[in-house]
Amino acid sequence: MSFTAVTLALAAGIGSGIITGLIPGVHVNLIAVIALSLSSLLLEITSATTLAVYIISLAVTHSFLDSIPSIYLGAPDEAQALNALPGHRLLMQGLGHQAVMYTLLGSFGTLVVGIIVFPLALMGMKFLAPFAQHSVGYLLIGIMIYMTAREKKKWLRSLTIFLLAGCLGLLVLGTATLKQPLLPLLSGLFGFSILLISLLQKSIVPEQKEEGSLNISKKNTVKAISAASGIGFIAAFLPGFGNSQAAIIATNVVGDIGDEGFLTLVGGINTANFVLSIGTIYALEKARNGAIVAVQSLLGTVTIYQVVLFLVSALLAGAVAVLLAIRISKIFARIIPKINYAAIVWTIVVFITAMTIFFDGLIGLVILLTATALGILTQSWGVGKNHLMGCLILPVILFFVL
Repeated sequence: MSFTAVTLALAAGIGSGIITGLIPGVHVNLIAVIALSLSSLLLEITSATTLAVYIISLAVTHSFLDSIPSIYLGAPDEAQALNALPGHRLLMQGLGHQAVMYTLLGSFGTLVVGIIVFPLALMGMKFLAPFAQHSVGYLLIGIMIYMTAREKKKWLRSLTIFLLAGCLGLLVLGTATLKQPLLPLLSGLFGFSILLISLLQKSIVPEQKEEGSLNISKKNTVKAISAASGIGFIAAFLPGFGNSQAAIIATNVVGDIGDEGFLTLVGGINTANFVLSIGTIYALEKARNGAIVAVQSLLGTVTIYQVVLFLVSALLAGAVAVLLAIRISKIFARIIPKINYAAIVWTIVVFITAMTIFFDGLIGLVILLTATALGILTQSWGVGKNHLMGCLILPVILFFVL
């Protein structure tokens, strides 16, 4: 494995991460699976470690850029679903670029922290892993009760939304024939519902400020990055515990840190989770997300040398991704106000609908419409959209408790 090969793999991964990060519905796991399916051919011209570097840099780059379509276009994936509403609010204040900057602050901050604490994380995983399997379900039940109780007078509506979303999630995730179940589910709950309401209100995207200081205190920055890193560590080794569940816990732990802090927090969780997931295949010989599964399939056993190489690759990919995301965000900020907002909304609606039908046909379309209706109901009831994460939390609870 040469320096040139690793450099080319890193560059290719960053390039692929730009595509997956900016195009709604094109997920990291899809590219990782394609790379894995072509591995017999690729391994004739390069090594498995080099291919793994490609996948690592792809996933890290994606985690930096996926906030851009979520904020500017209202088309979130799982990791950015909770960011859709705060990001949209800032966009309508002319602060879409600043919203992206907050997510980048969280992503790069947790990337650096995750690498620094990586040796401690390895020891923690080995110590806590035996207790993890039996605690996930009950931990999420406690979170659900706390989330509902916080709504006070609206607790019954909140519980209803959580259970409705949970039942929808059970049906969708339990349908084995679906190729992209999260695309219509999350697009409807968090993307379409926001976009369609904005369309009915005849919203106009104001001119965006490309420059300006970030309006977040050092205290809230530290709280957001610390919480994202801590919960990212938990999500990295707990089975069935993903970014969405991690975001729910983290937001309840840190309290009110404003839209700016929230965007920093959620932006950092995905990156922290992925970086620390590199440790699970070394410390526990288990993979907790699609990209790491692909890496494990390529390599089998991972050495400490490969772990160090992956961390360096992640840091380099993250540094480049920050610069790219800032530049791309400014382009979006410049273009979005000049385009008819209704045209943007309908373009996204048609694109996501077409992608849904392409992958899953009529069933996918029904899921998309049902999820959108539930998202609109949630907003009309004045209930926090975090309760819609029941679509992913309830299936995990039932899996571990029953």
